[in-house]
Amino acid sequence: MKEKIITKKILKWYDLNKRSLPWRKEVSLQKKQYYTLISEFMLQQTQVTTVIPFFNRFLKNLPTIKSLAKVDEGKLIKLWEGLGYYSRARNLKKTAQIIIKNFDGKLPNNLRDLLTLPGIGNYTANAILAIAFNKPYIPLDGNIERVLKRYLYLKKDKEIQKDNLVQKKNIFGTTLRSGDYAQALMELGALICKQSNPICVQCPIRKNCKSFKKKDFTLKKNIKKNKEKYFILKVYKKRQRYLLIKNTKFNFLKNLSIFPMEELSNPKNFNENLNFKMSNMNMNIKIQYLKDNKKFTSSYWVDKKKLDSYMLPSFTKKIVRYLEKN
Repeated sequence: MKEKIITKKILKWYDLNKRSLPWRKEVSLQKKQYYTLISEFMLQQTQVTTVIPFFNRFLKNLPTIKSLAKVDEGKLIKLWEGLGYYSRARNLKKTAQIIIKNFDGKLPNNLRDLLTLPGIGNYTANAILAIAFNKPYIPLDGNIERVLKRYLYLKKDKEIQKDNLVQKKNIFGTTLRSGDYAQALMELGALICKQSNPICVQCPIRKNCKSFKKKDFTLKKNIKKNKEKYFILKVYKKRQRYLLIKNTKFNFLKNLSIFPMEELSNPKNFNENLNFKMSNMNMNIKIQYLKDNKKFTSSYWVDKKKLDSYMLPSFTKKIVRYLEKN
């Protein structure tokens, strides 16, 4: 009974406060499934406000799953440029191709088949089943985790383990509006139960929230340490142009254009020029200027003045801009 009351309160709040997002438009069932697939891939490790313009541009250029399955990789990466984590784009295309080939062009509506598709893990599969097919699944993203931890006042290491959170999310109950409910819980975490300074006065379930009763909103996190990595980045410059290569060496930014780089293992007295956080890696980069133009496979020159006309990851563009300033 308590779960039904929680569900009603959250849905009522959502109906009054939900954001207008392009993937929430009233469209045909087929389009809704495609919109959900694209948006969920883009939203992996990326904020909603960042995704919106990319989603709109992507749909304008690739309006159907067939057009996505056939798109040239160069165009695909260009459309994705700026979102980062480019393996998502490649997995998205592979997934579209498999859906065309093995599922008659229709997004699978069960967990088993969805998990066979590239780039789709438990969270994305749960989100697709709830949002695209209105099935009773609650995808456990960072926003919902936060609501759950505060609502139940979960602080101990065992309590905040993923397996325990998956079990505890049943406290939110079920509803015939599964798609709306999954999005409502995410929205509640994003807009109200924020990381810092939650707006409890606007929360529809604050009366039963243990953290609200205790007036303690701090969150216990599973701390993952970023791996420290060290790189020499080699700069070859000729007039106004820089030498780039196709990255076939490193797992990050695979097959994309980067400066020639060399990884060092535990160097001493390493004075980096730049530092980047990428996925679970802390990249310490030292720049080395070289004159001898070594012959690299798959190399080419880019004109610094025409930077935006090239299909380059943000990482490489940032390096060029740093070099120009320094």
